[in-house]
Amino acid sequence: MAKSSFRSSSQKVSWTFPWDSSNFIGLGIGVAVIVVGFVLLYVGNLTSWDNPLALDVAPVVLVVGYCVVVPWAIMRGSKNPQ
Repeated sequence: MAKSSFRSSSQKVSWTFPWDSSNFIGLGIGVAVIVVGFVLLYVGNLTSWDNPLALDVAPVVLVVGYCVVVPWAIMRGSKNPQ
């Protein structure tokens, strides 16, 4: 019969959450950048439909928030690897 490679029940496996406080701060900054982008989009559309704030600035801020800041906060490694 083959030898089992399962761990015995006496061994404990410790698991720690992979994010630290800097990840949560980065995620909060990303959400804040996204909210600012939507606010700029709303304010730009209040005056007229062709306002450069709504057509040029707000989409860039939203893309930076969604495609740069939030992924950076998610993929950022911990400073204290264990």
